[in-house]
Amino acid sequence: MSQRVAYLGHHGRMNVIDWLLDSDPSIRWQAMRALTDAPAEEVSTERAKVAREGWGAQLLAAQDADGRWGGGTFFPRGIATMDTLHLLYLLGPDPGSEEARRAIAPVHKAARWDYDENLRFFEGEVEPCINGRVVAIGAYFGQDVRGIVDRLLTEQMADGGWNCEQVNGSTRGSFDTTINVLEGLLEYERSTGGNGDVTAARRRGEEYLLERRLLHRLSDGEIGQERWLDIGFPYSWPYDLVRVLDFLRQARPEADERMAEALDIVESKRDADGRWSLDHAYHDASPVDFGKAEGKPSRWITLRALRVLRWAGR
Repeated sequence: MSQRVAYLGHHGRMNVIDWLLDSDPSIRWQAMRALTDAPAEEVSTERAKVAREGWGAQLLAAQDADGRWGGGTFFPRGIATMDTLHLLYLLGPDPGSEEARRAIAPVHKAARWDYDENLRFFEGEVEPCINGRVVAIGAYFGQDVRGIVDRLLTEQMADGGWNCEQVNGSTRGSFDTTINVLEGLLEYERSTGGNGDVTAARRRGEEYLLERRLLHRLSDGEIGQERWLDIGFPYSWPYDLVRVLDFLRQARPEADERMAEALDIVESKRDADGRWSLDHAYHDASPVDFGKAEGKPSRWITLRALRVLRWAGR
């Protein structure tokens, strides 16, 4: 208890932590690890519940008999295999659990990509923003995604970013595409113990974003997209400030001055009760009901914002 008080201090934030812990196992285990410094065995015990209780169990139970979700691979959005597995990845079940292994086993053969049914799920498809998420999912759940990683390395652009529009002539990176690829590469490094080429590409991608202070165009200094300021969950391809800062929290030992403006903006979004609201719901449909409502306090956004600010020493 004293550790929690020392960290949370004022503005009633102790109640915010209790609010996070009074939730689904997927939020509880992550809050315990990032915000309460709970012993590792207690975190593991809580994490084991994700596949058996609450939202994680509901996602697993929604799997079709053929091994897909929602009757498709990429479509229909929000409930098909791609978005459902990415959401499961974000919930963080133990990837070695019997439940996770049983769910993942048929996916590669069953989920063929919509534009080319000869391509199996963990072979990826053509867009790097999709392939980055497939790498994250596959690496997390112990699948062989090296082929996609090799492709992504060849697609990194001269400025260090990635862009799904490269095939249509774009010569500049995209914040949206780049964050998806970076998350995948980091998860791949975690699962394989690291790789020089992959690490170098990831760091170049991070520098692409940091040179732009996570928000601004180099050409005129303006914010590239106002929607980047809208924080959403669960997310698919869109970039936002909490998403990129939460990635950097995992990728780097500490924040640097180029993140200051983004951190200020995130901090400014905290309400009088110490919580963050959901700015934008990306999916109209979902296999589970998070009780999410735009403009209302969100446990997911609050968890991620608090752990970012703690990492940044705020």
